[in-house]
Amino acid sequence: MEEKTKYMNPYLAGFLLGILIVVAFYISGDGLGASGAVKSVVVSVIKGVSPDNANSVPFMAAYNKSHPNPLKSWLIFEIIGVILGAFVSGLIADRLRFKIDKGPRITNKVRLIAALVGGFFFGIGSQFARGCTSGAALDGMASYSVAGFLTFLVIFGTAYGLAYFFRKLWL
Repeated sequence: MEEKTKYMNPYLAGFLLGILIVVAFYISGDGLGASGAVKSVVVSVIKGVSPDNANSVPFMAAYNKSHPNPLKSWLIFEIIGVILGAFVSGLIADRLRFKIDKGPRITNKVRLIAALVGGFFFGIGSQFARGCTSGAALDGMASYSVAGFLTFLVIFGTAYGLAYFFRKLWL
């Protein structure tokens, strides 16, 4: 008999996420966002490897000017907390093992390639949208931004629309 996986109640998790966004706005004056942390790390690495290049690209030059030390961004610590929290959650729920979640009709290789390609496009999209799902959609909606609501609808609407075509890989 297969043991049932333990997960947090999704309604409680959503409520706690909402509280977290309010607390983040209160403490930092800014919301949540994983893509901002990734951007900080990438710009810092490029600045460390090739300072001339980092200062010649307008986007990175502007970012370096507004963030003298991007690795001191609180978003970096947020992501470290997310990673540690995921580790503790997996440990508590006895789900801490290396496993590739996939459907029976897909190989591990195809699943990993699809995840990598999807992550790449989502990362590029987050820069065009000036934030990832948490930054652009959730924070935007928390501050009653029309753009936040539109971003949320487009992200999840597109995912819902494309799910039909990709479900054959999963089911």
